[in-house]
Amino acid sequence: MVLKLILLVVALLAGMLVWRIVRGNGALPAVGSPAPDFALPDQHGVTHALREYRGRWLVLYFYPKDQTPGCTRQALCFRDAYGEFTARGIAVCGISVDQPASHARFAEKHGLPFTLLADAKGRIAAAYGSLIDFGWLKFARRNAFVIDPAGRIAAVHRGIDPAQSAERVLRSVTRDS
Repeated sequence: MVLKLILLVVALLAGMLVWRIVRGNGALPAVGSPAPDFALPDQHGVTHALREYRGRWLVLYFYPKDQTPGCTRQALCFRDAYGEFTARGIAVCGISVDQPASHARFAEKHGLPFTLLADAKGRIAAAYGSLIDFGWLKFARRNAFVIDPAGRIAAVHRGIDPAQSAERVLRSVTRDS
């Protein structure tokens, strides 16, 4: 009887966990809506705010964790396409819930030329509908947002493939700009 009760509790907790992952934590901002504001430290401890990017295109891409295979692949794709982004006047910022020191090691190890923002509490990821929150453990969902020069959401890329995210995002900016 006790074993059945334990199994039932474990099954319920697992079900809640799966439901929370599938459901997500908040809605993605809609295309045309104002981009949620942010002020976050980068890999060097310098704070960046949305208002600094007014007047130019901005790509915010959320990723789960520094130094993991998928996130590394995604970062390398953005690194390799970075010249195309900058040639078109498009800023790129990666965001995860890792700390600035983790971002610094990640950027240095892989030669990442763009800004990595540290959303340690997950508030900005939540504002962008991109937070997976287990309470004691948080991750950002792999989503990307294109923000136009007026500060509005121009494109939303949900659950983006790490190997194709930079190319897909660049195509959407080129189409919108």
